[in-house]
Amino acid sequence: MRCHGRCGVAVVRVSGPASSMVLRNMTGLTQTLPPPRTALLRRITDPHTKELLDRGLVLWFPGPHSFTGEDSAEFHVHGGPAVITAVLQGLGSLKGVRPAEAGEFTRRAFHAGKLGLTEVEGLGDLIHAETEAQRRQALRQMDGELGHLYQDWSSRLKRCLAHVEAFIDFSEDELIEDGVLNQVDSSVHRLQTEIERHLGDERRGERLRNGVQVVIAGATNAGKSSLLNTLCQRPAAIVSPIPGTTRDVVEASLDIGGFPVLLSDTAGLRDGLDSVEREGVRRARQRVEQADLTLVVVDSTQLPTEPKQAPTFLQGYLSIVLPQPSGGNPEEGREATSDRVLLVLNKSDLVPEAQKERTERELRESLGLPPACFLSCHTTTGLGDFLAVLQSRVKTLCGNPLSGAPSLTQARHRAHLQQSVQALSQYHQYRNHDLALAAEGVRLALTHIGRITGRVGAEEILDIVFRDFCIGK
Repeated sequence: MRCHGRCGVAVVRVSGPASSMVLRNMTGLTQTLPPPRTALLRRITDPHTKELLDRGLVLWFPGPHSFTGEDSAEFHVHGGPAVITAVLQGLGSLKGVRPAEAGEFTRRAFHAGKLGLTEVEGLGDLIHAETEAQRRQALRQMDGELGHLYQDWSSRLKRCLAHVEAFIDFSEDELIEDGVLNQVDSSVHRLQTEIERHLGDERRGERLRNGVQVVIAGATNAGKSSLLNTLCQRPAAIVSPIPGTTRDVVEASLDIGGFPVLLSDTAGLRDGLDSVEREGVRRARQRVEQADLTLVVVDSTQLPTEPKQAPTFLQGYLSIVLPQPSGGNPEEGREATSDRVLLVLNKSDLVPEAQKERTERELRESLGLPPACFLSCHTTTGLGDFLAVLQSRVKTLCGNPLSGAPSLTQARHRAHLQQSVQALSQYHQYRNHDLALAAEGVRLALTHIGRITGRVGAEEILDIVFRDFCIGK
């Protein structure tokens, strides 16, 4: 058990064949153990001196009906450090009892078949979840939905591989019908399409798990650090009228409407006057290129006094802040990134109300510009409207963790699924030329999905061969 400071109740778990002995020695029970999964109030004592350590609840979980699949016992004691230390020392004095290694209980549950590998990862994500949306996604994965999807693909691939290998081994004996390979072709095609669709989720699940990368960018003295402090509700960054105050990237983690956000304040974009500021500008541009969402901050007092000229001014400003497309067409780049950019027109309290209203109208009617929000970090005027737009964008980037098919959450999963798609392409490539190489493509795809779930075996493939075709009956 790992303890972080004081708590009301601490749970000490014991797992393994010696659990019943431990429970008897720590609670003074003789022969009769508590009824399974029933809390019993007992005196918890030192197993050798019989000194009272605490009074708490004990529970008995006989295997295989326990978290690890083994006999297990739990001690629910008071959470003071001294109580926990005394209980752990008492347990450690018993023969055959040792402290669990990090994650060992979950590892044992996995080896006992109580949890699949994706469920284990979901449990880890649930423990580390910091926002409501992360909790929902992790709980759904821990509940087995993602594992069931991958296991279904694995079962279908096993069937395809079994049928191809049966055709290779037994078709000459006329034990296998000619139409078997056509069925495999259709199944492989459907599987490849489903996996590709799963991969084409724009990384929503991974983004929700790790946090949406939101970068604040713009010219010097536009109010980027003020925006960071306003959103964090604390002085996370230094604010100064001196241009170039922010040299490095300043980060802060936020919960925006239940979704995790990693907010980064960057150096003002200008031609640096020294090597340190130039490095800050380089890092700022790098962060903008990697961002899921960029908040482009503009000093509203720098907008043209004639509202009709504002769209042209902002388009030019965006071309400086945002990375240009590889083809060199700025219009193309703005269209491609318009859903990943928000314009924040800061210092709106310094702009006449009539000019602001006319500018807002012009920007709404202008095509090719991302949404623009007037905001004053000084007075917080417009903050509510801006947060509503920001929350909507973040929610779109993450998706709803409770709707649709379960999301792909791990970069590890993505890598193996991409390799599975490549392997299934190998099946189509060699299908009419070398059936053995085509079968190897299916086998590779099955292996990669098995590495996600942690379960794949050759014996299961043989079972399908003999079951479906009654070979040797």
